[in-house]
Amino acid sequence: MDCALIESCFFSQASQEELKAAYRRLCMLYHPDKHRDPELKTQAEQLFNLIHQAYEVLSDPQTRAIYDIYGRRGLEMEGWEVVERKRTPAEIREEFERLQREREERRLQQRTNPKGTISVGVDATDLFDRYDEEYEDVPGSSFPQIEINKMHISQSIEAPLTATDTAVLSGNLSTQNGNGGGSINFALRRVTSAKGWGELEFEAGDLQGPLLGLKILRNLTPRCFITTHCALQFSSRGIQPGLTTVLARNLDKNTMGYLQWRWGIQSSMNTSIVRDTESSHFTVAMQLGIPNSFMMISYQHKFQDEDHTRVKGSLKAGLFGTVVEYGAERKISRHSILGATVSVGVPQGVSLKIKLNRASQTYFFPIHLTDQLLPSAVFYATVGPLVIYFAMHRLIIKPYLQAQKEKDLEKQRESTASDILQKKQEAEAAVRLMQESVRRIIEAEEARMGLIVVNAWYGKFVNDNSRKNEKVKVIDVTIPLQCMVKDSKLILTEASKAGLPGFYDPCVGEDKSLKVLYQFRGVLHQVMSADNEALRIPKQSHRIDADS
Repeated sequence: MDCALIESCFFSQASQEELKAAYRRLCMLYHPDKHRDPELKTQAEQLFNLIHQAYEVLSDPQTRAIYDIYGRRGLEMEGWEVVERKRTPAEIREEFERLQREREERRLQQRTNPKGTISVGVDATDLFDRYDEEYEDVPGSSFPQIEINKMHISQSIEAPLTATDTAVLSGNLSTQNGNGGGSINFALRRVTSAKGWGELEFEAGDLQGPLLGLKILRNLTPRCFITTHCALQFSSRGIQPGLTTVLARNLDKNTMGYLQWRWGIQSSMNTSIVRDTESSHFTVAMQLGIPNSFMMISYQHKFQDEDHTRVKGSLKAGLFGTVVEYGAERKISRHSILGATVSVGVPQGVSLKIKLNRASQTYFFPIHLTDQLLPSAVFYATVGPLVIYFAMHRLIIKPYLQAQKEKDLEKQRESTASDILQKKQEAEAAVRLMQESVRRIIEAEEARMGLIVVNAWYGKFVNDNSRKNEKVKVIDVTIPLQCMVKDSKLILTEASKAGLPGFYDPCVGEDKSLKVLYQFRGVLHQVMSADNEALRIPKQSHRIDADS
């Protein structure tokens, strides 16, 4: 069954009377007995059957409720045959959610949700802080020495056991200046209710002794929750207990407030306010504790572009000194985000941090440039990544993404070629069957000085000079649109127009528009609308001025 006909030929929210009226109109248009030509008669039979199947979906209370709530995917869900036909839409919704839960449980074992982090620390201080002259005779001293001085690797996977129980296995390895170690952690998490969950963990490593921990999250109110983490660290110095508690509350729709208390080896109290909106992310925090206390404020601006560009800056001051950070991040491919942050502090010096997110993996490259506040280090840390990024984006990333897009479109066209060919044949057949009806509609509209579609095109238009090398891909839909005119009005809903009678998709996977030149009251009008945009004509704003 072609569900596009449900969306285009009928209004899914129409009343039974409106549904029957639309069905009768389409039946009159496509009824096989109205055509004597054998080829047209065969084509009319095919379209008539599709219209009948679509009408059956919306005329049946159960299937209509399924389609109204869940659309096409609801009709394709297995298991509806066991549902009683007297159920209400609310009961059908519950049944659909039950079927979804069963299917989700069957997929539990296939999901591990792997996450990983790789951090490679680079010491590049020799670029700006060179040794004194007495070291000039050392072989190779004329070239700056850049070395990797630390590395950290961590990985975790989740193994869902039941709908409420999940096992988490994680491990990490670290090395710095020739010394290193690692640890492994196992946790079992259980969702106790809709209000919270608990997690029991065990960790063992060669740097520290075994650790036993318990984490609990509990929703106190719809706007407030609390988390508690208790841990016992076993070492050669004895058992060291630790406790961390966080109380969080929604201050408004976009703002969260946090209060944290930590007791143990590094005791502290921390309070913070985080405001996150579509265009910005703001954080202010203050901590009092051992070994340091600090205040921090940060702001991140989110640009509303397709690359999800973000710029950020922060100021952190405390007993350890003062640090100013600024940077940016941007999406460079479908699953990758690249970011760079410059850190300038006293007494830490200047550092550049490169971050790459690739799906569920994160790669960090902290590069320490100098222990002093040197303007040259700040300049190169700021300008260098920008120059490298724009060069790579123009020479490598952009050509690669364009080639990948063309490759994906080609695969999509190949996979849907037979289906599109069938849709094209059905559309052409529908246009031939509309000829006689359109002739009568035009005669009636001309008699009343009504709505006459002069020309209409649907597909990909190229109006931008920067895209002049791209090919225009449109089809003529003048007859199908004129056939939908009723009482000098044409109304199209918010749905893809590729499913309308007499239409098909001429450019799979690309942006499409509908351009209409029509005459109303003897005056020319013109309008262009996006594929999924609702359209209602005639309108005064579509009128073409005589001077133009």
